[in-house]
Amino acid sequence: MVLRSPQLGLLGVLVALSVVLTLTAGSHVDALTGQTVNNFLNKYTLLQMATDASGFAIMGVGATIVIIAGGIDLSVGAVYAVSGVTMAMVLRAVGPMGPVATVALGLATCISVSLMCGLANGIMVIGLGVHSFIITLGTMWILRGLAFVTSHAESIILPGRLTNVVRAQMGLGEGLYPVPMLVMFVVTALGAVYLSRTVMGRHVFAVGGNPEASRYAGLNVKRVTLGVFVLSGLSAGIAAFLGAGFYGSSTSSDANGYELYVIASAVVGGASLSGGKGSAVSAMLGAMLIVVIRQAIRTLHLDQNYEWIIVGTAMILAVVIDQSGTRLMSRRLTAGRDSSRST
Repeated sequence: MVLRSPQLGLLGVLVALSVVLTLTAGSHVDALTGQTVNNFLNKYTLLQMATDASGFAIMGVGATIVIIAGGIDLSVGAVYAVSGVTMAMVLRAVGPMGPVATVALGLATCISVSLMCGLANGIMVIGLGVHSFIITLGTMWILRGLAFVTSHAESIILPGRLTNVVRAQMGLGEGLYPVPMLVMFVVTALGAVYLSRTVMGRHVFAVGGNPEASRYAGLNVKRVTLGVFVLSGLSAGIAAFLGAGFYGSSTSSDANGYELYVIASAVVGGASLSGGKGSAVSAMLGAMLIVVIRQAIRTLHLDQNYEWIIVGTAMILAVVIDQSGTRLMSRRLTAGRDSSRST
């Protein structure tokens, strides 16, 4: 997979920030090995950051596809919560099963619920003719309320057999759980292939760039719109399975506020809110950048409230840079056309 210039820029910012943190974080003595390790550059912190980023990144891939198509999905956090709660309730109702059956039923439940949520969002956006911002803002509250009512606001414990799979150490040693990070890479790769190597992916860019022209060109805009919301819901369901499985429980307040981080990941990663631009890899890098910023605040013992200020500032800067680039490109195209006419 070849990285383009915006992704290389994000990667450069990540590396530069990591170098600064490594130099300023200090060190401590590892309780397991007795060795002195850097407070930031150590395998436990790095893998924990990758785990934290996996939820944002997986949902960010789905949200980016919606944004490329010219829409927005504010309900991803609520889809995460209702999927996780439903999975926990189903597994509790069914009772003890073998590890494979437990994981299969849990994953199938999460995916089924999230697909239905995404399908409902897409049908309402198409059928009611209302902007996706309003529809998904409404479903965000509806789904969060459903999760609250059905679970009675309780934290439902998941079977240990499922948690053991999500927290598998895979030979890395005590305290290292790579499964969420590996799933994040797989989902990002699938999202990148879908957007760049499939006909449906190219239709998403076309619809987001100019829906009217896409309609006149014979593209089924409604089918594309429905598909992107289904994919966004699916990504939230996968993240819910991993998140609930990793922490061993599910509650209606899970992923509360995640929609802001997910949209920020997509936008900081270069997705244009006007549609037609974005990538899955950039969304993953955007999620990692946000998590590194959060880790920097913890490592440097700064006030946690600065997290919101920094993430908000990064999002505004990303949008301003994107719009400046679009205007510059438009001026160059206009100048090129004027020059060709004069000759």
